[in-house]
Amino acid sequence: MIYKKPKLRIECGTVFRYFEGMIETTQIYYFVFGVLAILGGIMGFAKKKSMASLVAGGISGVLLLVASSFLHTKLHAALILGLIVCVLLAGRFVPNYIKNKAIMPAGLMSLLSVAGIAITLLAW
Repeated sequence: MIYKKPKLRIECGTVFRYFEGMIETTQIYYFVFGVLAILGGIMGFAKKKSMASLVAGGISGVLLLVASSFLHTKLHAALILGLIVCVLLAGRFVPNYIKNKAIMPAGLMSLLSVAGIAITLLAW
């Protein structure tokens, strides 16, 4: 009987499926976060007549929607764009939440921004 040494086989399929699943998760998260940012900007304008809320919510929401749509074609550019937007939003809302302890809008946006940073880093 001849002994055959088994070939070394590296299973990358599981890792790739995990990575692909994180990209899908990130794409959905950016889309939902982008829509919520736009709606939050509209709500801030409707309640307080804040043009800054409308503009900032619109710009950040559109940028997150762009990042969501480019995740499968320009992966690194989309992740960088999403990370930058999430970091900027966290930089704006986390200190405000710590100072005022207001759930809306600072608490919600802080949570969404920090979660966006974490999801982006996991997808990287």
